[in-house]
Amino acid sequence: MTRVLVGPFNRVEGDLEIALDIEAGVVRRAEVGVPLYRGFEQILVGRPLDDALVIAPRICGICSVSQSLAVARAIASFSGLVPERNGELAAAIAHGAENVADHLTHFHLFFMPDFARAAYVDRPWHPAVVERFAAIRGTASATFLPARARLLEVMGVIAGKWPHSLAFRAGGTTRALGLGEIMRLGTILTDVRAFAEGPLFGRPLEAIAGLATLADLEAMTDGPSDFSAFLRLARDLDLARLGRGPGLVMSVGAYPGVGRDGGHEFRAGVMETADLVHRPFSIDAITEDPAHAWIAGEAGPPARATTAPDLERAGAYSWARAPRLDGRAVEVGALARQLVDGDPLAAALVREVGGTGVAARVILRLVESARVLLAMERWVGSIARGAPFCSEGQSQTDGSGVGLVEAARGSLAHWTTVRGGRIGRWQIVAPTTFNFSPRDAAGVAGPLEGALEGLAVGDAGAEAVAVQHVVRSFDPCMVCTAH
Repeated sequence: MTRVLVGPFNRVEGDLEIALDIEAGVVRRAEVGVPLYRGFEQILVGRPLDDALVIAPRICGICSVSQSLAVARAIASFSGLVPERNGELAAAIAHGAENVADHLTHFHLFFMPDFARAAYVDRPWHPAVVERFAAIRGTASATFLPARARLLEVMGVIAGKWPHSLAFRAGGTTRALGLGEIMRLGTILTDVRAFAEGPLFGRPLEAIAGLATLADLEAMTDGPSDFSAFLRLARDLDLARLGRGPGLVMSVGAYPGVGRDGGHEFRAGVMETADLVHRPFSIDAITEDPAHAWIAGEAGPPARATTAPDLERAGAYSWARAPRLDGRAVEVGALARQLVDGDPLAAALVREVGGTGVAARVILRLVESARVLLAMERWVGSIARGAPFCSEGQSQTDGSGVGLVEAARGSLAHWTTVRGGRIGRWQIVAPTTFNFSPRDAAGVAGPLEGALEGLAVGDAGAEAVAVQHVVRSFDPCMVCTAH
């Protein structure tokens, strides 16, 4: 057996190292390491509560709205402040814009360039993929980046700037939007829709959001769109069966207070991929295990954890703890979110191969983008002119709470304890912490570790492009593993 170290990875936010034990051309064991220590949880301790609204968004420049909203919701959970309806709508619009921008950035700039590699030169689709998606010289950037810029303008309208805005509070958002701003948001979304219905999908957003069966998806393989190009190569390479997930998915619920029934736009829940039966989500089921992390302590609830480095910990290979749901590894992300929400296409893709995989993760990121863009149009139209955007009142200076958010990459949670207006404890579990966790004390592999084990890499070993596909299918954002 040969052990090789893969990393650092390019086109990844932050540092990532993966140790692979390879025997007879097959990965027998994978250890996913997060070699970056940042200490945000320690930075927050002892500071005034409102400092968290300034510091926590700087955990990540890609998903800073998600981090801001997690802080705001943690404060709201014990402060007694109830967000104004307009504030919830404005926050959802900004968050949706960030999440869609993340999904499209991942697809065009992080994921698809791997298929332009020389390893696929004999495939019939390779010349077109090189022309469209090759890093730097591909034509995709010329059409995608202007659409991404328009999505980021949404944050400018609602929050003044992006990233690291201060507009998101427990009571809503700090800027009231008038008719001019509302009309501008509508114009921006019209421009983004034009990109999505042109180069990206080649179909109306409603048609993409309405995909329900494998036959519906098969009908999308014809045409010049980016989505069709991926579907063709995914079928050719059998990406549906590559990178199998742990068999359990979770969502804490996305875009609260703005769904059609006044609840979440995408519901919370837990689901076994073996039966696809929706089960309720409980925050109390989440624990973190530092058995293989350079962090002191024992397994337990994040609400009672502290972050103290332990560089001498035997068996440690990561700065990330191992989050578990009822003791099990759990996958989070757009595919998990849509499965839990009851999306029929997500269920059909999982039933086809008996679990989650590379193709389904990418497909559902794009389908979710269509669903979120349609929801954003509805949310903009629901803003009540002249009504407040932020609740008045003073936050409590003592209490404990948790803020839950569905970021682009999956479930994000912040736990806090405040005494006398100062932070006594702050703990964060990010989507990449769930998906890229190390083993726990029982030796159970994290989702990516399990997805890599059993992967056939042949003589290419660690340089096999399949390793890149599996890793990138989870869309890692390593800096968010804030330990």
